Amino acid sequence: MSPRAVLIAVVTVALIGGGWYLIARDDPRRPKDSGFNPWQQPVPVRTVPAIREDLALQVRSIGTVTPFNSVVVRPRVDGTLLKLHFAEGQRVEEGQLLAEIDPEPYRIRLAQAQGAQQQNVAQLRNAELELAQYERIIAAGTIPRQTLDRQQALVNQLRGTQKSDQAQVDEARLQLSYTRITAPITGRAGLRRVDPGNLVSANDANGIVTLTQTQPVSVLLTIPESDLANVRAGLAERGVLPVQAWDREGTKLLATGTLRTLDNQIDPATGTLRLKAEFANDDDALFPNQFVNVVLQIGEQKGVVTIPADAVQHGSRGTYVYVIEGGKAKLRDVKLGATVEGRTAVLDGLAVGEPVVLEGLDRLREDSDVRVVNGTEPTAPDATPPVPARPGPGRGPS
Repeated sequence: MSPRAVLIAVVTVALIGGGWYLIARDDPRRPKDSGFNPWQQPVPVRTVPAIREDLALQVRSIGTVTPFNSVVVRPRVDGTLLKLHFAEGQRVEEGQLLAEIDPEPYRIRLAQAQGAQQQNVAQLRNAELELAQYERIIAAGTIPRQTLDRQQALVNQLRGTQKSDQAQVDEARLQLSYTRITAPITGRAGLRRVDPGNLVSANDANGIVTLTQTQPVSVLLTIPESDLANVRAGLAERGVLPVQAWDREGTKLLATGTLRTLDNQIDPATGTLRLKAEFANDDDALFPNQFVNVVLQIGEQKGVVTIPADAVQHGSRGTYVYVIEGGKAKLRDVKLGATVEGRTAVLDGLAVGEPVVLEGLDRLREDSDVRVVNGTEPTAPDATPPVPARPGPGRGPS
């Protein structure tokens, strides 16, 4: 290409560029430089003051209501079920008659055992009389010593038979008593599993009915291994730890009781320990196998500084909060204690009354300018401000 052609091309490009600049500069749609930077504006925040209060130390868990005793009432002899003396769902007392099995076969067996016993008693009495007679005349030498020894052995044999007969009579009487089935514990009867007129057999797996003891009742719960030290310290300090049972939604208190015992080992598979709490349950608010929310009170911290748990931030430097000083956000390292129902104890780093930022935390930095809007307007603190679009070549933003 000749130097003249190169020069013409350069001049043409320069003219086109200059013309575009003049047009773009005078375009009324082009945004004027207002100097606005949304990141440099005060950050709207909502604050809450740190307060001093008593903080109850709690351990929360899911528990299962478990009867203190649960017994399947089974017949101990075979026979025909004659009567049931309870209603389903009825509360029965220990020793109360529940059912009757036909007793006649067992009365007959008892009479047979008693008859055999009387016969052997008569034989023993006769043998003892003969033995006494032999002992009187043995000195005269009219009978040999061997006869006396045989009679003594017969008496001993019949005495052994008498003991065996007595055992058979007692066994027959015991079997007869089993035809009357009584409640082994005080509790509530479930649904019956057999009706009168049916044949029942000894130790039937299904049984006649199940009794559950619900007053008192126990609740089984588990706690993490990390809470074990606090629970044991609370037991050592207070002796008795109160326990609350709440409904599934955690809105209604069902019953209050006490911690009864701890299991003797931690489950290595889950890292948890089983605990048992006892409830009087006088109103039957707790039902066997019901799931409840359990709150275990292990102690109380008196007069500690507390803040909402949502105000606490976690980072590489540890736990910290933002407080407001002179219209600016100040980062404050804090040492935390227990957290109960959304409130966290601050052991060090905060004074009572200091305003702690609760909302608007995402845009805060050390010494950020803030605008406190407690209860006056929505903060919308977590929204990222839009960045103005840069206009493309040849046109401004629409």
